[in-house]
Amino acid sequence: MTGDTRVPLTEINGVFGALVKFAARKKMGFVPKSVGVLWHHKSVMKDAMGIGGKVEKWGELDQNLASYAAMAAAATIGCSFCLDFNYFMAHDRGLNEAKAREVPRWREAPVFTATERRVMEYAEAESQTPPAVTDELSDALLADLGPAALVELAARVAFMNMSARMNVALGIHSEQFADACGLPPLAVPSTASDTA
Repeated sequence: MTGDTRVPLTEINGVFGALVKFAARKKMGFVPKSVGVLWHHKSVMKDAMGIGGKVEKWGELDQNLASYAAMAAAATIGCSFCLDFNYFMAHDRGLNEAKAREVPRWREAPVFTATERRVMEYAEAESQTPPAVTDELSDALLADLGPAALVELAARVAFMNMSARMNVALGIHSEQFADACGLPPLAVPSTASDTA
């Protein structure tokens, strides 16, 4: 992690803890420190993981688009953990990791289609407070994706907002998942250096 969490880590123990650690090692190669934060309230962790598992089973929205939307929402909120994890998951699922790498600078990167750009614009707009989704953007995506996929897009972005905002509030940062599988670093928007 790149800094201290706002809630101290606690020991992951018991039968359920052993299962969580086994699943984490199998999926990511290690047990993220964030699990030690969430372990303070096992029901919250278990339910969030359960919802996340259900979200991943939805199939109306193309998986690459779903990945880009989650990452764009995470970038908007500022969740380095979520960005890193979703980049890692794009690699793990065999998605287009070269494009996933460019999501933080999607407005500048020439690799995205018009539909992909609209999906990321929608994710950013939905992640604003208050949400800034327009009728025009919704109409364009309805034509691009169809109603079921648009509903799924809205729900996936909402779930990412819950996860990302919780992680940011708890001080959970990137755990370098992408580094662990040899992915190049995520792209950085050129405007990031201008505003820092």
